[in-house]
Amino acid sequence: MERNRLFWACRRGMLELDLILLPFLEQIYPTLEEDDQRRFQLLLECEDQDMFKWFLRRENPEAPELLKIVQIIRDTRQQLV
Repeated sequence: MERNRLFWACRRGMLELDLILLPFLEQIYPTLEEDDQRRFQLLLECEDQDMFKWFLRRENPEAPELLKIVQIIRDTRQQLV
């Protein structure tokens, strides 16, 4: 997926998700392996409410593919400015 499309896909209906996804896209996404970039693109197709619960560690995604990228985002959140 091209960068502009990813940027707009990261713009969600919840400010909290924008504050997680946009810095991740800018700083971490370019360093990811191709499989993890694909997982991130898959994550962007999920519902905002689900992502919000996952990032706050209230729940985990059932799909292992999604769980892996959610864990990467959780682990790197502290690095993002």
